[in-house]
Amino acid sequence: MSTPTGRGRGSSGPKRGAGSGSRPSGRGGQGSQGSQGRPGQRRSGPPSGGNRRSGGPQGGGREADPRTPGRGLGGKQVEGRQAVRELLMAEKRKVYDIFISAELEGDAGVSDIVEIARAQRVPVTYIARAKLDRDARSEAPQGVMALGAELEEADFGELLRTRNGVKPFLVAVDGVTDPGNLGAIIRNCDGAGVTGVLLPKHRAVHVTPTVAKASAGAIEHVPIALVPGLPATLAQLKDHGIWIVGLDDGADRELFELSSLADEPICLVLGAEGGGLSRLVRQRCDSIVAIPMLGRVSSLNVSAAAALSTYEIMRGRSRTS
Repeated sequence: MSTPTGRGRGSSGPKRGAGSGSRPSGRGGQGSQGSQGRPGQRRSGPPSGGNRRSGGPQGGGREADPRTPGRGLGGKQVEGRQAVRELLMAEKRKVYDIFISAELEGDAGVSDIVEIARAQRVPVTYIARAKLDRDARSEAPQGVMALGAELEEADFGELLRTRNGVKPFLVAVDGVTDPGNLGAIIRNCDGAGVTGVLLPKHRAVHVTPTVAKASAGAIEHVPIALVPGLPATLAQLKDHGIWIVGLDDGADRELFELSSLADEPICLVLGAEGGGLSRLVRQRCDSIVAIPMLGRVSSLNVSAAAALSTYEIMRGRSRTS
């Protein structure tokens, strides 16, 4: 494929940034609510109930190094009110248990979660806030936690197809290891109509409780595929007629010059926090673009850059539809 032409950047133009700035804490969402609840007390779940756990979920502890590869996509433990709510409402995978802080019993903020869970015959257990926080793997679980089946990986081949008249609009993540960033990226992708997210099996975070919470439940709706190697995967995409556009601050073109590609099958590649696109990934791109920066800071956070770039492509597509 030939790289589409666009005007170059003049020496007096703004600085470029592609979202590879300093890493945030990765702990999105609201802060911890209140102090410790009363001692754990198991409440009755739905009529059929199933086997209820006593004393809350087993294991827990803060998240391990996100760079350590898991066996699958992850997502078995979901924390945060919106993430748990979307898990239940999506009805795409088995939910085994819901745990809620005892101090929230009868609270309007979680009543719909309880109602949906009981309607689906998912056991609801109230436990002490202190125990729930200890078992949580995100920093602020908001008093709600769920255990379910692992998130199912999307079929890679299906992501390459035009479905219902919608051409592939993919986002590939190159070495992003911060779970808060990945969750926010997936949330952005859901809002912008991205048809699939590609995650490397190695050197990248998968779906942890922090990712699920930061995504506000978007992990239940955005197809996510694990790929063995991103450079080889990008070569496959090109063979299927999909344009590869990398976002990196070392570019001569602006993001806003992508209008000619907006309605084409496209894959946007986001680089790692701090390092940007890796050398081999950069070589596979048909075009490299950057976000213009007018201030003193050289780049945006990768999740902010993802929001700008995905919505810019969405805007271009809406013009041609």
